[in-house]
Amino acid sequence: MNDATHIANLLYRYAELIDSGDLAGTAALFERAQVKLAGASEVTGAAVMLALWQSHVRIYPDGTPRTKHIVTNPIIEVDEAAGTATCRSYYTVLQAAPELALQVICAGRYHDEFARDSQGWYFTARDYSMLDLVGNMSAHMLVEVGGGD
Repeated sequence: MNDATHIANLLYRYAELIDSGDLAGTAALFERAQVKLAGASEVTGAAVMLALWQSHVRIYPDGTPRTKHIVTNPIIEVDEAAGTATCRSYYTVLQAAPELALQVICAGRYHDEFARDSQGWYFTARDYSMLDLVGNMSAHMLVEVGGGD
């Protein structure tokens, strides 16, 4: 597998984990990452991300948020010599819940940075502040959303 595929798989693994309700597994992806949130605040580490998602994301009795995060249009640029990469991508979040028919609830962009070590590629940064379109997020979030999912 080439480096770009490994990086794309991290994007897709994020979607798979968050949609399955595995907030701890999702947070672990960001253990070594600086994450920019809406309002220009930045956080680092899995514990902070886990606490944030646990306080913001509604989990249903089936153990999931009843969402599907669709990540598309990844533009991946790898610096082989430095062992780093960047990626710009789009996301669209679908949701169906008992009180919500299947629909798009938001769409935006991710700007990510990655590094590679002896164990492979990992996130070093994510910008969550680019929430471009907001629909009905009431069945997804426990708080009012102004940016970033």
